[in-house]
Amino acid sequence: MKPRPKFMQLPRSVLVGKNVLRRVNFVCDDLNLNGKCLVITGPNTYKIAGKKLCNILSKEHDIELEVINEASTSEVERIVRIVNKEGIKFIAGVGGGRVIDVAKLASKRTALEFLSIPTAASHDGIASSRASLKHNKWSVSKPARAPLGVIADTDIIQNAPYRLLASGCGDIISKYTAIKDWELSNKVNGEEISEYASALSLMTAKIIMDSSKLIRKKEEAGVRKVVKALISSGVAMSIAGSSRPGSGSEHKFSHALDTIAPSPALHGEQCGVGSIIMMYLHKSDWERIRTALRNIGAPTNAGELGIDGEYLINALVRAKDIRTSRYTILDEVNLTRKTAKETLKETGVIE
Repeated sequence: MKPRPKFMQLPRSVLVGKNVLRRVNFVCDDLNLNGKCLVITGPNTYKIAGKKLCNILSKEHDIELEVINEASTSEVERIVRIVNKEGIKFIAGVGGGRVIDVAKLASKRTALEFLSIPTAASHDGIASSRASLKHNKWSVSKPARAPLGVIADTDIIQNAPYRLLASGCGDIISKYTAIKDWELSNKVNGEEISEYASALSLMTAKIIMDSSKLIRKKEEAGVRKVVKALISSGVAMSIAGSSRPGSGSEHKFSHALDTIAPSPALHGEQCGVGSIIMMYLHKSDWERIRTALRNIGAPTNAGELGIDGEYLINALVRAKDIRTSRYTILDEVNLTRKTAKETLKETGVIE
């Protein structure tokens, strides 16, 4: 059987700036999106931007509104049934990572285009063709559909809690270890690597590292840098045809924490701390990663994550068994509980 070809799914229109949500009908016209639109949002993001979006869209389109409470495969199936029943012609996801992930997977399942309208810069799924959801209480990553258009209103994103922006920075900075893992797998196993995707992913991480103090000022210029970096990261994954440029051992660590910690932190926060750990295991400049995260105001240790250190030790040991098909530094070092604890202490992640 011949291997399936990899397609690059890239956004065709990207609008980033102050008060750009009001241009949504212009974007729809430009992308030839006509007919009835299903707007997917969350309870809080409906108040923040969903209601306004519906009011603007309804001037030129019929609207169906759905408020979701979780990002799960069952919720996607529910949305697919609504699309088929209501004669929906395109989808708009307005909210955080959960909303956009449900919208993008529903888009793939129904072969409809969708608009990605983030209300916070907390994740790199804004423009990617991957969706992270819950399936039977487990986190799974699914191939989805990249948005046809992205509308990132920096007025809205700037007014979101700063913690969300810092989380997005952690997710971007963690691309350093994702690429190191990819290069390691290429060297050890001959895994195919995309130079363009890896270069773009590293560039986004470098920009955020170099701009860490600017971002901490919480001004629009810093927000715009983070948003553009998150979009670029999604594009890198689309170029690669996988999440390899954006997800490595640090993401395995985060997913392990999600499954065992009673109250996990934000995804990007956990990936940022994970990147400190994995950079140490790669015997590279982990302290530079930690400094950048500190400058931004993102967590760098268990206390700042709000997770007991015992869970981090257990997550680090278990992380190797998450998505075993993806070779990372964790397959090289084969940590025991003792060496995991030593690693966390050496990096200051636990006391």
